[in-house]
Amino acid sequence: MPEEELVDIKFRLYDGSDMGPFRYSSASTVDMLKQRVVSDWPKGKTIIPKVANEVKLISSGKILENNKTVGQCKMPFGDNAGGVLIMHVVVQPSPAKTRTEKKIDDSPRKIVCSCSIL
Repeated sequence: MPEEELVDIKFRLYDGSDMGPFRYSSASTVDMLKQRVVSDWPKGKTIIPKVANEVKLISSGKILENNKTVGQCKMPFGDNAGGVLIMHVVVQPSPAKTRTEKKIDDSPRKIVCSCSIL
């Protein structure tokens, strides 16, 4: 039975701080990584993801898809040869269920023209 490859991944947050490194199997999905990010999110941050769907993971300039495994994403990660992979974490909070409409100012406006007629 072939030995399962393990990958060390560190998550870089919006403020430059890091989470990890954590060791994952190459069969772990991107969704599993996102769930770990949400559950281990550091206390005291101004932006806090509530669910995994609010998190985007980026590696080598590519947004990783939830259903892909770490092994399938290996190409964008490059040849790591025992190092730690760094994934950037972007948090996009879900829009509120009820959006408040922008208040439109429809009060009459005074038009001032400083043009001269020759």
